[in-house]
Amino acid sequence: MNNVNSMGIDFAIILPALLAGLIVLATHIPLGAQVLKRGIVFIDLAIAQIAALGVIIAGLADLEQAWAVQLAAGSAAGLGALLLTWTEKRWPEVQEAQIGVMFILAATAGLLLVAKNPHGGEHLQDLLAGQILWVRYAQLIVPALGTAVILVLLKVLDQRLSRLGFYLIFALAVTASVQLVGVYLVFTSLIVPSLAVRHYREEFKLPLAYLTGAVGYAIGLMLSTLFDLPSGALIVWCLTLCAMLMYAFGPRPKAGVPAGD
Repeated sequence: MNNVNSMGIDFAIILPALLAGLIVLATHIPLGAQVLKRGIVFIDLAIAQIAALGVIIAGLADLEQAWAVQLAAGSAAGLGALLLTWTEKRWPEVQEAQIGVMFILAATAGLLLVAKNPHGGEHLQDLLAGQILWVRYAQLIVPALGTAVILVLLKVLDQRLSRLGFYLIFALAVTASVQLVGVYLVFTSLIVPSLAVRHYREEFKLPLAYLTGAVGYAIGLMLSTLFDLPSGALIVWCLTLCAMLMYAFGPRPKAGVPAGD
């Protein structure tokens, strides 16, 4: 094959998968920085799992059209966002714990719903670990448009973004990405690059976070095709190792400033 080099890397498969990863990173890195700032790290897992639950419900209802599945996932994520907004207003001191409870309820609900389906385990695995290596260009049109809308909203609203607005934009971003790359990569893309650059100067944080994420996705995809390993899991590890290197070679926190700040 012309697209396969001597090392066995098929760039015809890798390039659309890498583009999918870059689309996810485009929104998830700035949102991840907000998540760390707000101290609600596990919101991404909760919303992603709720969106995945929406996909499972759509499958049980025999909704096979892409728009119908997207609507089901988006509706579930939106409802989750509204619920989290209410819980933060009502019990702000335990919001992180409430997010954890919501995640585990959504995860176990998915298990219960697919328990009688002979292909349920495989479908659940796809939603968690993703099938990024088999993404095709046609699948990226709607996520790319959604990404553009989210980036515009983040730029326009900026500091005026309310709690509810943040949760709803977050739900919109996660809805598309969880179907492209899976729950595990959604969490990694949101949190890991922002952790890596947290001590860098403010003007360098975003570019370096994007660089960390892009390199992690590229290396993970190439190694996945080269060694025939699960792409989603391998990208998680590669992205995390890249983030560790980025942090290791970065500036140290100033004396008297907590390491997490």
